[in-house]
Amino acid sequence: MSDEEPPVPEEVLKSAKDQLDKEEISLADNEEILHALSELTPVYENDRSYFVLGNYDREPIRRLNLVVDRLNRRQDAYAFRMVDIRGEWDNSIQKFCLIADIVTYLVGVAEKEPSDFLVEQGLLVGTTEYFAKSHVLKREYEDEEHPFGWMQDGVFELFDQDGRLYRWQTEEQLVDVTAELP
Repeated sequence: MSDEEPPVPEEVLKSAKDQLDKEEISLADNEEILHALSELTPVYENDRSYFVLGNYDREPIRRLNLVVDRLNRRQDAYAFRMVDIRGEWDNSIQKFCLIADIVTYLVGVAEKEPSDFLVEQGLLVGTTEYFAKSHVLKREYEDEEHPFGWMQDGVFELFDQDGRLYRWQTEEQLVDVTAELP
């Protein structure tokens, strides 16, 4: 990454910041968060940890789970999804940030379905620390030049410029690009 801050689509960053600022956390919420994070002991017990983000709809979650499975096959590595951390979290942005702070890598599996990880993408490129440890596995669609829209295209361009955007179309290609991750 260069010394300059990457240009961030303002709407993506503003949306992420607005959601983060909406709620304050109570002492009871904080205790619940600490309990849930204690479940992440494997993050500290392994050399590498991967927080895998993506779409939880029926078909895309299969591919998300495929990425988690492949990463977990690595020696001294631990991969997981946000839903793997139990607890009732009122503010998913706080949950994301707390987890993102402690992992080695953030891995986004991007598909064009509507329940993608758009807000988190804003945080990935809007926070230097998160951007530096993030990788995006972007699904390519035949006959569609811009299936994600201009805001996400801007995010993908930043990762591509930094050599951390991996393109795939089939599940076999998804396995291959997952193998390229550090």
